[in-house]
Amino acid sequence: MNSATDVEIHAIKQVVATVEHAQRYELVEEFVSLFREDAIWTTAAGRLLIGRDAIAAFTWQVLPGAMKDLVPSYEVVHVLFIRPDVAAAKVRQRYFFPDGEPVTEEGGAPRCT
Repeated sequence: MNSATDVEIHAIKQVVATVEHAQRYELVEEFVSLFREDAIWTTAAGRLLIGRDAIAAFTWQVLPGAMKDLVPSYEVVHVLFIRPDVAAAKVRQRYFFPDGEPVTEEGGAPRCT
């Protein structure tokens, strides 16, 4: 890896860390600030949200209170540079109970019933 790639991977990891922080502490505005105006987001349940306003409206509905009994963890496990200015990142998403026990072994979003 060259130093430019190292810097870019570090920047990607910082964004993912910010997502984790915003979710862990239910900081809706911090989470929404990561998105461009024309962003798209697919929720853990598969709902497609188009635009920062839609993402914000959804997040304001679901995030406050969602992490009451959960601790999220996001780990960048692979980065692929598609072009010098475009990267795809695979992030392992896991949730833990406050005592450190994993909600699921495989990772992914917890299922709500």
